[in-house]
Amino acid sequence: MSLFDTRVPAVVLRMDRNPFHHGTLGAVRSLGRAGVDVHVVADCADSPVRASRYLSGLHTPPPPGAPPAEIAAVLRRVAARLARPAVLIPMDDACAVAVGRARTELAPWYLLPDQPGELPARVADKAELAGVCASLDVPHPETLVPDGAAEAARAAWRLGLPVVAKWSRPWLVPPGGGLRSTVLVRSAREAGELYLRAEEAGSRLLLQAFLPPGADRDWFFHGYADRFGAVRAGGPGRKTRARPRGAGLTAVGRWTPNPQVQALAERVTAELGYRGVFDLDFRRCGTTGRYHLLDFNPRPGAQFRLFTDTAGLDVVRALHLDLTHRPLPQGAPRPGRVFVVENYAPLSALRPAREGHGGRELAWHARDDRAPGRALWALWGRHVSARLRDRVHRGGARPGAPAPSGARVVRQASAPPADHAGRPDEDRARSR
Repeated sequence: MSLFDTRVPAVVLRMDRNPFHHGTLGAVRSLGRAGVDVHVVADCADSPVRASRYLSGLHTPPPPGAPPAEIAAVLRRVAARLARPAVLIPMDDACAVAVGRARTELAPWYLLPDQPGELPARVADKAELAGVCASLDVPHPETLVPDGAAEAARAAWRLGLPVVAKWSRPWLVPPGGGLRSTVLVRSAREAGELYLRAEEAGSRLLLQAFLPPGADRDWFFHGYADRFGAVRAGGPGRKTRARPRGAGLTAVGRWTPNPQVQALAERVTAELGYRGVFDLDFRRCGTTGRYHLLDFNPRPGAQFRLFTDTAGLDVVRALHLDLTHRPLPQGAPRPGRVFVVENYAPLSALRPAREGHGGRELAWHARDDRAPGRALWALWGRHVSARLRDRVHRGGARPGAPAPSGARVVRQASAPPADHAGRPDEDRARSR
């Protein structure tokens, strides 16, 4: 008998247009393997996700930047087609915020964690998170929110260059305009100029003290806070390789026990009354040794499958089991387990997996679901070729050379080089 209530489907929601979002495929496989019907509301026209044998249905998503009311309307249409309650899994911050705000409206059709509707927006907003950390006495880089361009320049000097500049609500940054959610600012003038684009970005600019990277400094914690507030599933992990190097997305991650990170994650979620899946990013200060909370993502992280215990439980499975009032199996952690994103770390993916270290999982390739892995390389090759052509046409850059831009893009800022600057819906039944 299945642990899962397979009468209850899952709806995976993502508004971000990234075709290489491996977290979406992870959610499809995780629940699909358990016998749950998984429907995806996302743009997967050019994504390997659409090839998965575990995908039960594909639905047209809201357009990027859609307001919460429009997102809720799309979800109601999907619910009408399913004709039964479903577990809803937002996979990006914009969707998590919208679902939180529309929780009462969506409750008749979807099973959702029971928490204040504004809480996802509060923790996802970078400026609000700084206040949350201050109120909870949780380490966080010193953060200033300037009220003008001149104040932004002064704030950069006060924090000490270089500084990290972030838009408080990065999901509102319009695509294709040259703005990035996070950049490393190397001069006061650059900070002031960036502030002048706040209206275009759609949210406040904040400046943050720079914590240099280094060995063993970048950590994350994935977890699920159940309906009683206990953190179940997940665990602490270390980013061993990132794209771009020294910053950005996890290309290779390792499940690594860390009592300090675990205690911080459990305390933050408990004091906030948070319920549901969460993904936290930390950076350890090389001077003080303290772990600073950099980001609180109120949804699954793309590498959530790293934290699959001996009972096969991950945070997405925990969500479905808990919301359908099924018991969560008691598995043991698997420290040393590795997660590799093949298109970001191909050499790591090609190396033989080490035995006896918790196992390894690839983001795209799986023995029981081979089609997405096969589709990946053709799509990725076209993607890389298109970007190289675009770089050459825009700036005359050599293939492989960095794009000509001002501040270097980072997710968690990396060390700077030395310088003198201060469609119609389609349902596709897949056979198991």
